[in-house]
Amino acid sequence: MSDASIPCTLVGGPHEHVSAEALDVLVAGSLAGLDLDGKRVCLVVPDGTRSCPLPLLVGTLHRHLHERVAELTAVIALGTHSYMEPDEIDRLFGVGGTAPDGSPQPATLADAYPGMRVVNHEWADPAQLVQVGRIEADRIHELSGGRLRRGADIVINRHVVEADVSIVVGPVFPHEVVGISGGNKYFIPGVASQEFIDMTHWVGALITSYDIIGTTGITPVRAMIDEGSALIPTQRLALCCVVESGTGELEAAAFGTTQDAWAATAQIAAQTHVTYVDEPFRRVLAVMPTRYEDIWTAAKGFYKTEPAVADGGEVVIYAPHITEVSETHPEIYEIGYHCRDYFVAQWEAFEHIHWGVLAHSTHMRGQGTYDAATGQERARIGVTLATAIPRETCERIGVGYRDPADIDVDAWRAEPDVTVIDNAGEILFRVRDTSAPSTS
Repeated sequence: MSDASIPCTLVGGPHEHVSAEALDVLVAGSLAGLDLDGKRVCLVVPDGTRSCPLPLLVGTLHRHLHERVAELTAVIALGTHSYMEPDEIDRLFGVGGTAPDGSPQPATLADAYPGMRVVNHEWADPAQLVQVGRIEADRIHELSGGRLRRGADIVINRHVVEADVSIVVGPVFPHEVVGISGGNKYFIPGVASQEFIDMTHWVGALITSYDIIGTTGITPVRAMIDEGSALIPTQRLALCCVVESGTGELEAAAFGTTQDAWAATAQIAAQTHVTYVDEPFRRVLAVMPTRYEDIWTAAKGFYKTEPAVADGGEVVIYAPHITEVSETHPEIYEIGYHCRDYFVAQWEAFEHIHWGVLAHSTHMRGQGTYDAATGQERARIGVTLATAIPRETCERIGVGYRDPADIDVDAWRAEPDVTVIDNAGEILFRVRDTSAPSTS
């Protein structure tokens, strides 16, 4: 069966709840007509930074696959995040602990998912990567909307490339680089090499997170990702889902090609994961859950609130558990946080830095200007860390500092000019466009 003939099936919708039984019917029906017997199948799954009922999703797929396929592997799509430790993987896949209903979980991965291997995407190990093709500079220039002209090799995780079928499994959310996450994004950056990851992230930075985040269409970054993913010789399918933030309940799920399943769920995520406010926020206290273990990932508390913050406002990232900016990207300690124009105006001084690091820097500094003649940088809004990262480090990287011990969340909640965002990092906030005609 060609990818073009694979139907996309959707269950659920905005603010609905999809039961385990309905998910099982979706998966069973979708897999029944596929040529999977005796094949090598790779599941590409999110890491612990995404809110997702992964044991339910993977367990359902495993139930319908493991007796049919010759080999079943789950690769954790880390991008360039830190490798997950064994105990973290166990928690992610729902083993060795207690289920939400109080029942004991299976003791080991082998008990929960017989015959299935679980591995990290070892993005820093060349032996685990395979070049599948190349996108030339002129094509990159076209895909990026004229923002970049440089060729790139497309290098992908060996487990994915050597599988007959790869199935993306995971949620879609508004995203600061691509617009709406999910689909082929699990391949690039999820299981790709750092070079093309850096390139796509820098194109997103040139557009700015403010302008691209939450966009449901094919953004320039999505176009680059789709083009690179098309070079993977594996059949590429997806079980994409929309997850109710804070509960882990499935609102919707779609099975089909990576592009079709993503498109179906992206439209729903744009309705359920975007909150519109009538007036811009003055100060935001973004309370970060512990799934974000460093600022590299917890910066989502800024990304998701920046569009709704008034000029001159402030976002405080409240995460007392965080002790470092990034374990895997130490360059951020050297360059600090700056707006896009700061780097563009001094490109020769920064071009040698990993572009993904530069992109992260601009995303968390947000909109701003830089005057090359005076060396003066002005950010539209302020960002402050209330974490275990010391004051001197915050000053060195160019962000504000607050002692988290001095923050009483309930007291801040009572302040009229403060908006407290609980479980921050997934819901995108925007100011409602009051100039648009009413649709009611």
